Amino acid sequence: MFPRRPPAGLAAWLVGAAAAAGRAGLRGGGLLALLANQCRFVTGLRVRRAQQIAQLYGRLYSESSRRILLGRLWRRLRGRPGHASALMAALAGVFAWDEERIQEEELQRSIDEMKRLEEMSGLFQSSGVERPPPEPKSQTQGHEDSGGKEQPWEMVMDKKHFKLWRRPIAGTHLYQYRVFGTYTDVTPRQFFNVQLDTEYRKKWDALVIKLEVIERDVVSGSEVLHWVTHFPYPMYSRDYVYVRRYSVDQENNVMVLVSRAVEHPSVPESPEFVRVRSYESQMVIRPHKSFDENGFDYLLTYSDNPQTVFPRYCVSWMVSSGMPDFLEKLHMATLKAKNMEIKVKDYISSKPLEVGSEAKATAPSSERKSEGSCGPARIEYA
Repeated sequence: MFPRRPPAGLAAWLVGAAAAAGRAGLRGGGLLALLANQCRFVTGLRVRRAQQIAQLYGRLYSESSRRILLGRLWRRLRGRPGHASALMAALAGVFAWDEERIQEEELQRSIDEMKRLEEMSGLFQSSGVERPPPEPKSQTQGHEDSGGKEQPWEMVMDKKHFKLWRRPIAGTHLYQYRVFGTYTDVTPRQFFNVQLDTEYRKKWDALVIKLEVIERDVVSGSEVLHWVTHFPYPMYSRDYVYVRRYSVDQENNVMVLVSRAVEHPSVPESPEFVRVRSYESQMVIRPHKSFDENGFDYLLTYSDNPQTVFPRYCVSWMVSSGMPDFLEKLHMATLKAKNMEIKVKDYISSKPLEVGSEAKATAPSSERKSEGSCGPARIEYA
């Protein structure tokens, strides 16, 4: 009586079913006709919305830029569950939190890596590091050679309280970096808060051009940030759009910050800056005693592609010279906040979500943070 299976669209199937019901004199034909009209109405609204978005992007971008943008989105989402819906969300100006939020497992992997290194090497001692770290499990893809084995770490800088290693990222001219450091004159809480406070960051970091939270996820506590920074002359300034999440595990006496690059529809690429699209960072902080007593170790693992035309050794030199300088500025900013009692937001006591407390809800929040909001939890020089 009714069509046995829906044709190409639900609305067309309902129209056919309503017509079949009408011919047979069935009472359900009117209801099916109403459903068909409703489906056509909703579909028409979505088509008009897509046309409006296309017209908007047509005014903002050239045809070649639009093709590049859509191609990047499709390649990024291809192969993921629900990639088509994520692409539609991006085109509709909605950030796909279900795809991009930092999961609890990512935080736990960083913590597990710290534990693994502690167990295997005796690396994390307040007196310093005696030997390079054992081979860790890679937290990012693409750091293996053609035989499937991870590249070895190479020591770049060896100081008493600052160790820097690197290893090649297979298939690129870039390196992944790993830093171990120790501070004994500031507390973990102070160091942690200074990294996260955007307003204070704008005061002590002269390289910052722009720094703001774009969107916040109420499910996981993840945040999307847009950060623009000066690069050494004559290079253009770089801008980063990335998601970050932090957590404090008081029971196990550890703090973790994870961030990685994403694309957000409200922050299109600007011709004034070079967009850095490849970036990942994991930092774990281990207090020597407690969060409020001086002394802690930290482990930082990161990689990014600053989109430079310089050869590998030049980029490596920039990192090797720039990172200690940035860390020292961060350290001095922490000391200044401590000694001069500069007001810095306490992210430990105000954090709404801890590891293991993720809600099952999926509704995102587009609330923008006001002054004193969280800033990037990354070490940023390459």
